Amino acid sequence: MFKQRRTEYLKQVAEHSISVFFSGHAPQKSCDQNYPFTVNRNFFHLTGIEQENVTLVLVKGKDLDATYLFLEENDPVKVLWDGAGLTFEEASTIAKLELSEVKKLKTFDSSIHNLLSTNRSALYGQISTFYLDLERQNEKADDTIPVKYAHQIKNLYPFLNITTSQMILAEQRMVKDSTEISEISKAIMITEKGLNRIMKALKPKMTEYQAEAEYNYVLNQHRVTPSFNTIAASGKNATTLHYIDNADVINDGDLVLFDLGVDHKNYCSDITRVYPVNGKFTERQKAVYEVVLEANKKTIEWLKPGVTHAEFKEYGRQILIAGAKKLGLIKEDDEISKYYYHGLGHYLGLD
Repeated sequence: MFKQRRTEYLKQVAEHSISVFFSGHAPQKSCDQNYPFTVNRNFFHLTGIEQENVTLVLVKGKDLDATYLFLEENDPVKVLWDGAGLTFEEASTIAKLELSEVKKLKTFDSSIHNLLSTNRSALYGQISTFYLDLERQNEKADDTIPVKYAHQIKNLYPFLNITTSQMILAEQRMVKDSTEISEISKAIMITEKGLNRIMKALKPKMTEYQAEAEYNYVLNQHRVTPSFNTIAASGKNATTLHYIDNADVINDGDLVLFDLGVDHKNYCSDITRVYPVNGKFTERQKAVYEVVLEANKKTIEWLKPGVTHAEFKEYGRQILIAGAKKLGLIKEDDEISKYYYHGLGHYLGLD
């Protein structure tokens, strides 16, 4: 599976190129504590490996390709404190990666130098393009490992064309194989169990974080984590799209919006539901809820292969416009942005 993904990736990149992917590392939190490690999603997509400080290198020559994996040697002292990482033998066989070679991480720089030297041009041709997993929408991109490495490579090899592999992998990851679909389905099923527990526990005067705790209980039972910060927003808090304080008391008569998901083996769910805290909608709440529910059901029924994301969003938007006019919320179409100022959906998978 992972070899096939790399093969498909290499079909899309330029000849005489090197692609480098870093698994990443957990930043320091305080003293000897680090934040939990989250593997770089593109690295995981191509390797199936979840370990810090591992680097994948893909070389595409004119007639020859190669795959190299660089990882740290197990330090006996570190093993006592944190446990052992992959051995070189395990890395060679894990998930049938079919690597060309597994190398020590400390040889990474010299290995890249060798690949770029004229001596290796007989094998792969003269390398001219260097792909890195460069973020295209990250405001703090200068802090990422690939961007820092891009500056280093540009200083040492100014003749190279440095570009991003992000768009190639974004398109590749849009289409899911059966294994990925299965993992996403499992994440969704656990999310459903968590939502059902919330519904049973929900009552006036409990706090938003107590409702969130009911959800987390189910996740802990399944040994999974949230795929993003859980939103448990009652009353007016629900109008803040990314409200994550979850600190207020839920008053009788409030609606509570839950926007939450599960990370199951790195594959994610993301579901939004709204419940009346006392178990019963008011007439007005029900009327608004029915409009949103209609948009939800009709867009799911209408969606099919070949429809663009923009068409999908516009179809749902028109349903919401019609419903908001019927409710007396708006008179003109463009007024819908006062109440619907986000998107109808987004892609789902490793992110």
